[in-house]
Amino acid sequence: MEEKIILDASKVLWHRDRIEQWRRGERIAPITIDCALTTRCSYRCVYCYGKMQCINQSENLDKDVIFHFLEDAAGIGVKGISFVSDGESTCNPNLKDAIIYGKSLGIDMALGTNGYLLNDGELDAILPCLTYLRFNISAGEAERYAYIHGCRKECFHKVTNTIKKAVEIKKEKNLPVTIGLQMVLMPEFKDQIIPLTELGKELGVDYLVIKHCSDDEDSTLGIDYESYDDEDLIRILKKAETFSTEKYQVSVKWSKIMSHGKKRYCKCFGAPFILQMSGTGLVAPCGMFFNEKYKKYHIGNIKETRFKDLFYSDRYWEVMNLIASEDFDPNKECGTLCLQHKTNEVLWDIYNSGSIPEVSGNQPQHINYI
Repeated sequence: MEEKIILDASKVLWHRDRIEQWRRGERIAPITIDCALTTRCSYRCVYCYGKMQCINQSENLDKDVIFHFLEDAAGIGVKGISFVSDGESTCNPNLKDAIIYGKSLGIDMALGTNGYLLNDGELDAILPCLTYLRFNISAGEAERYAYIHGCRKECFHKVTNTIKKAVEIKKEKNLPVTIGLQMVLMPEFKDQIIPLTELGKELGVDYLVIKHCSDDEDSTLGIDYESYDDEDLIRILKKAETFSTEKYQVSVKWSKIMSHGKKRYCKCFGAPFILQMSGTGLVAPCGMFFNEKYKKYHIGNIKETRFKDLFYSDRYWEVMNLIASEDFDPNKECGTLCLQHKTNEVLWDIYNSGSIPEVSGNQPQHINYI
């Protein structure tokens, strides 16, 4: 089956104009921003990167701050915003209005959520405004789900019912929104790969993506990346992909899972193209720098300064230029397999070759989520 959704690569080459601006040394607006509307969460997942940030739990971002941010993002040329970051944005009561308002400004909007607090009664309003709705779910059985996600078993049934309802609305209204599942795979969870694959097919979602688990530069989570080479694990992952049909795509992020957490680039060029923002309102190049110990990479906070003013500030570009300089080594100074990883690989090759590869074939889905 031809892959319908690119889940293990960067789509940055489809934005040649931004790459050309970057090569000329111009200041470019992010194509994609990943952000949260809070740092709160209803779960305590065992693999959570957010719990390593050691930042104070903040109040929800208020409506005015969110709307000003969306207006500024649209004004500078941001193409896609996904509410996916260091908090569960369904904890913020302004989420529905934010999705609808962002869409009205011409921004592609997306949501990643554990789904527990997602209000079924709001699905009719938000689904037409979303490019994708992704449920973060790493088990296909209630008991294992409760352990992995740090919640009650009953949460599993609520979430699966919400997924089912979202799929029903999409089909009834013939909406273009993509509804998917994401499994964060730690090798010890391999028993849940097939049950989750079967569950996704039963629920009627568009895809299941199985991805690596990121760790910080100090290996706080203790991820043994060599253990992803386990023959039995690889066999199960390959079996999961055989469940793919014309209507259901099962994709394993092989390039990251088999990378052993290593990078082949020596500078970070990806952050100006795909930026991250904390649920505290903190703007930083990526989520791995939200911790206070990375303060030298912090740009500012949208609760205190309008996003457009941060973007046009000298501080924004001081930070972006620092992580793209000889004074920064992503192999030593940041965590593994970050959001910008695949985009960094593409831009590193362009930097070294001096040329931008031509893209071929049809434009992929979700073009503004690189």
